[in-house]
Amino acid sequence: MSTEEDTKWLQWVTHQFETIAGEDREIDLQEFKAALNVKESFFAERFFTLFDSDGSGTITLQELLEALTLLIHGNPMDKLKFLFQVYDVDGSGSIDVDELRTVLQSCMRESAISLPDEKLDQLTLALFESADKDCNGAITFDELRDELQRFPGVMENLTISAAHWLTPPAAQPRRRRPRLLTSAYWHNHRSHLLCLTAYTVLHVLLFALAASAHRARGPSAMVAKGCGQCLNFDCSFITVLMLRRCLTWLRATWLAQVLPLDRNIQFHQLMGYVVVVLSLVHTVAHVVNFALQAQSEDSPFRFWELLLTTRPGIGWVYGSASPTGVALLLLLVLMFACSSSCIRRSGHFEVFYWTHLSYFPMWILLILHGPNFWKWLLVPGILFFLEKIIGLAISHMGAFCIVEVNLLPSKVTHLLIERPPLFHYRPGDYLYLNVPSIARYEWHPFTISSAPEQKDTIWLHVRSEGQWTNRLYESFKMLCPMDCGSGQLSKSLKRRRSQRRPQSLPSQPMHSGTSAQGAVAFSRDVTVELTSYRPKGTPQQGDQGVVGTGTEEGAPAQRGAPAHLGPVSEMSSENHLLCNIKCYISGPYGTPTRRIFASEHAVLIGAGIGITPFASILQSIMYRHQKRKHICPSCQHSWMDSIQDEDMKLRKVDFIWINRDQRSFEWFVSLLTKLEMDQAEMTQEDPFLELHMYMTSALGKNDMKAIGLQMALDLLAKKEKKDSITGLQTRTQPGRPDWNKVFQKVAAEKKGKVQVFFCGSPALAKVLKGHCEQFSFKFFQENF
Repeated sequence: MSTEEDTKWLQWVTHQFETIAGEDREIDLQEFKAALNVKESFFAERFFTLFDSDGSGTITLQELLEALTLLIHGNPMDKLKFLFQVYDVDGSGSIDVDELRTVLQSCMRESAISLPDEKLDQLTLALFESADKDCNGAITFDELRDELQRFPGVMENLTISAAHWLTPPAAQPRRRRPRLLTSAYWHNHRSHLLCLTAYTVLHVLLFALAASAHRARGPSAMVAKGCGQCLNFDCSFITVLMLRRCLTWLRATWLAQVLPLDRNIQFHQLMGYVVVVLSLVHTVAHVVNFALQAQSEDSPFRFWELLLTTRPGIGWVYGSASPTGVALLLLLVLMFACSSSCIRRSGHFEVFYWTHLSYFPMWILLILHGPNFWKWLLVPGILFFLEKIIGLAISHMGAFCIVEVNLLPSKVTHLLIERPPLFHYRPGDYLYLNVPSIARYEWHPFTISSAPEQKDTIWLHVRSEGQWTNRLYESFKMLCPMDCGSGQLSKSLKRRRSQRRPQSLPSQPMHSGTSAQGAVAFSRDVTVELTSYRPKGTPQQGDQGVVGTGTEEGAPAQRGAPAHLGPVSEMSSENHLLCNIKCYISGPYGTPTRRIFASEHAVLIGAGIGITPFASILQSIMYRHQKRKHICPSCQHSWMDSIQDEDMKLRKVDFIWINRDQRSFEWFVSLLTKLEMDQAEMTQEDPFLELHMYMTSALGKNDMKAIGLQMALDLLAKKEKKDSITGLQTRTQPGRPDWNKVFQKVAAEKKGKVQVFFCGSPALAKVLKGHCEQFSFKFFQENF
């Protein structure tokens, strides 16, 4: 740091210290814990002890500055010495196995990772045996330094990430917004810009033609008629943007490459704003015109008669233009106010829904109000009512049943719905669900998470984030029947070393906390949902045509598996329910993810429950690979056909799943395990599918509160060929992805044109969109 930066840093630390210390100008342990905001008191106590150089039980400003100078400005060796002192709990000058276990346990709590005690022992022994080169039962400073050097870049960047108050906030560089004329921006927005341009030009043309036709009546009449002609188009075409069946059909045509079908809701909202603005201008212009007429000596009508009555005979149906105009404006203001996000997302969806149904009386009033509106409405109105009639007929042709419910972590409800015989959909599609027992008139959209090849049931994963979804979860929840000590670890280490043979034999991986099918490991004995597909005729242990869903031995078998693609569910009886609840579905409807199979290199990014559209896609990919797989009946040799499906041009798929906590991986971990198993059977040098898992609550390797745990996880994953957190072969990375590095790697693979598909929060979508524009990748976002 420069002298100026060092001065600013000193001033910042002094200010922060005075804020925390108060009048006594000293920080005690409790104040230190609150300032560091660490989850585990072990690290706070260890840091406090090392900062308190005189052992007085408090930290002065001078002691704090000395410690921070070492951690922030010190060289890697100074930081390493500090880390060694943190791990050396008893101050003996070496780290024994029990001290290391205590540290790793605290690291797990700091990163919100929960693993069984046996898995913690395995992690401890993996790191200890790797670092203890001379096998003397203790890790010295030199051995710790040598072990850290195996992880490049860690020693240089070692710090305490939680102590944000120790350093002034870094000035965030302003990200240059992409200019409209750059090739990268045009690459992702050309269809949107073309449609907006056409929309603007059309409005200018309609306004100019209508205004010029009434120029003899004065400026106010010209403005009113120009806005009225634009409203004729907007109030009729705005419905076309919500014709989901028509849009789904258009996605299968060449128009999907020209029209921004993925932005239909945004364009619908834009047209809504335009209708409100044009209506206000149209009304003001007529009010001015009426005021001028009322002031005229030749007018037999007063202002209020012109504005509110039919006596002047304004309009083509019994002079009803003025009162119908007032009624239209009131309905429009009501609909606009109740369409705001604060109404829709605050548990008052019914208000939004019922006020939005006023489009029908608005159309009747518009037909009475404007002599030419019926001509504009003719074609859109026919399409709209045809779609409504077809939708109602299909959805109410017969009620379907929710046959099974699984309550997953983070209040996610997994619904298995009886699949209608003629319900055909594509991977990534969504449907509208109505459960009369929850709310009779509410329909809510959910992505289908099962593959189309699964014939018997439709899967939905519903996260409880609103009033309706919370009621759904709670209603099923009401229906559902709802240490290995540290001293023993030292003995275990001695016993293992005494039994070690002279020859270095490959050790067998110890499977504890994770199942062979990839259940997420936890300290509690919880069996999570497992989903797997197997080809027809593949034997399975205990396969009797039914699947047991109980967790205790001898639990009754519940549901039969499909003949060739069977969802296998194993759930705790507390979270699993067989039921027969009536529901209605409407759909399916297409999404941007339909383009995935036409891509060459697809990057699928799901954040949290945003994995659901990709779950269906990944299952479909797996099924298609199973169809291409052949097994020789004589020698059991397997091979894959090199011929691709006609509708699948994929050459490479990168799947990135970002979760906040460990339990969220339970939702689809076994599906990903099966994908990895199928991937391992393929003979391709470059993997067709790559998984990338990120856990944002976990601290990275550069953090002193996590470096030991992350090193142990890496060592054990290399030894057991699977991740300790998820049970997958893919190592779960701590923190958030470095998108610049991720996209650089994707671009360097040169597998064809890259298309990025994202489902998750809008904030992350903006970040990803910026990176895609930088790398000239096509970006598609699922509305979440």
